[in-house]
Amino acid sequence: MTVGAFGKELSARNPDPAGRRWLFVPYDQLSGAMGPLSREDPSTLGIVLVETTAKGSRRPYHRQKLALVLANLRHFALEQAARGVAVRHVAGSAGYRDLLEPVIAQVGPLRVMEPAERELRVELEPLVRTGGIELLPHEGWLTPPDALERSQAGPPWRMDRFYRWVRRETGILMDGGSPVGGRFSFDGENREPWKGEPPAAVEPTFPMDPVKQEVLEFVERRFAHHPGELRPDHLPARKEDAAELWRWARESCLPHFGPFEDAMSMASTTLFHSRISSLVNLHRLLPREVLSDVLALELPLSSQEGFVRQLLGWREFVRHVHRATDGFRELPGGPLATGEPLPDAWWGTPSGLHCLDRVVSDVWREGYSHHITRLMVLSNLALLLDVDPRALTDWFWVAYTDAYDWVVEPNVLGMGTFAAGDLMTTKPYVSGAAYLDRMGDYCGDCAFDPKGNCPVTPMYWAFLQRHRSRREGNQRMSLPLASAAKRKETLQERDRTVFGIASRRLQAGLPVRPEDLPPP
Repeated sequence: MTVGAFGKELSARNPDPAGRRWLFVPYDQLSGAMGPLSREDPSTLGIVLVETTAKGSRRPYHRQKLALVLANLRHFALEQAARGVAVRHVAGSAGYRDLLEPVIAQVGPLRVMEPAERELRVELEPLVRTGGIELLPHEGWLTPPDALERSQAGPPWRMDRFYRWVRRETGILMDGGSPVGGRFSFDGENREPWKGEPPAAVEPTFPMDPVKQEVLEFVERRFAHHPGELRPDHLPARKEDAAELWRWARESCLPHFGPFEDAMSMASTTLFHSRISSLVNLHRLLPREVLSDVLALELPLSSQEGFVRQLLGWREFVRHVHRATDGFRELPGGPLATGEPLPDAWWGTPSGLHCLDRVVSDVWREGYSHHITRLMVLSNLALLLDVDPRALTDWFWVAYTDAYDWVVEPNVLGMGTFAAGDLMTTKPYVSGAAYLDRMGDYCGDCAFDPKGNCPVTPMYWAFLQRHRSRREGNQRMSLPLASAAKRKETLQERDRTVFGIASRRLQAGLPVRPEDLPPP
């Protein structure tokens, strides 16, 4: 029996469960506006919601992530009970299969929209085979299951081909047969550094309530050993919180999103990013409604198209690639490459590199950073250090509140580390200190000078030299590889030395210091 503030409120709202058709609603399908809940009479429906500490303990998930999922799941339960849907809340330490089997024995087979996460699909497969669970199509996606195949022959697959196909099929941001503005992508215009103007959007806060308070206390007690801060004021839990976050994003972020999409700053982890990805991935905000709202706004085209590309293009593309490769287990190029252990710097041990230390600190404080700090700081530096791609992927999975297997594995294995080769992207996204200095402001507070002794630049050149044989056939790498080959042997030797020192010190849990490196 569910007890506490949530249990009491659920008991007060819960209707008679007799004579219902039952649905199992996974943790990331928390919407009454899709699937059977959106169409069938609430008085005829019951839903099963599962809380299992086995899931939360599977990895050392950020405590804010655990609290976000649990608080939204419980508020979703109350919302559905209030509209007449019967709710069975099942909690325990066993896995989903073991917790659902007794429910199936009592109420009969459960319908469920196909889970987005492969991990949950695998766990439920025995129940599907025996008829205990009937799978329905997942109605949260914006593109059909065969969209990848219809958009192109592959692998390899390319997001721009997929995105153009989706735009043409849907007519979104199209003027007849041509894209609005004459181009499908305005990515080239979305690369301005941010110098303090216009003022960055200030992250909104959300009220405390007894249900959220109870969840926070549970996470503090049960997952005290997990990393990450709990930030109650910045935890949207109710349906009204999700609506408020999206209203704030529309008004405060999207008008300036486009030009500063790639900018990084110590002054703000948000800048003009919407911060809605965690709630979209839980379906507290429905992708189709978010897309409709953005298309209805009066926005600069670079901001509107840039946001649409993230939602309708990249988000949909990566879930198709993840499904087509069985979660990157079936790859045309063979198994993923391996590498070095992930240094403790990603868990908060000082690295001596201010950009890395600051972004890592931000992540463990907020469970969030935007996509360029993920790609060009966290992934870039791991790639330059030859870190094992799976180890980095698992770190992102636990550290970010919006990370689930279908999105984090393509993002990190496919793009951030290029571990899958050209399966879904065309080149490794690596850079030296010049990019970090141009697009961010971390370098000013660093012990290293980006134009002088910063180890990131020699690590970049050393990376190109180490992996030359694997990259020489890549047309987009021809210029950097040619530049690397022209470096004097003395510089190449220093590049290798700096990489070796940085790698050894970080693997030992020690910071890299200017005095550790040979002079430039």
